[in-house]
Amino acid sequence: QVQLVESGGGSVQAGGSLRLSCTASGRTLSSYVMGWFRQAPGKEREFVAAVSRSGGITLYTDSVKGRFTISRDNAKNTVYLQMNNLKPEDTAAYTCAALNGYSVSRRASEYNYWGQGTQVTVSS
Repeated sequence: QVQLVESGGGSVQAGGSLRLSCTASGRTLSSYVMGWFRQAPGKEREFVAAVSRSGGITLYTDSVKGRFTISRDNAKNTVYLQMNNLKPEDTAAYTCAALNGYSVSRRASEYNYWGQGTQVTVSS
């Protein structure tokens, strides 16, 4: 089993940047595809980005393409989400998740382990 802990959330103005981190314990992160999801108040959970086990393949939802970058450092057991040019509509609780498989996926149901989340608030 793997435990995931997110950090790096906060409050920024529109146009600002944040970098989220997700650190794993219990098992090596290189065994998992990793993803980031977000959920705004009153809305469904939404896929944001995913990265393959080696880091060579990434997948993004259209609304963050060109602004967000997912990456991983398996030696540090950490996955990152660099968020630039943030918009008020990016406001949400961001959660990382681990998928015990080989293919990147945007389906939350395919992810096996979840963190507790970190809040990102973007003001206009």
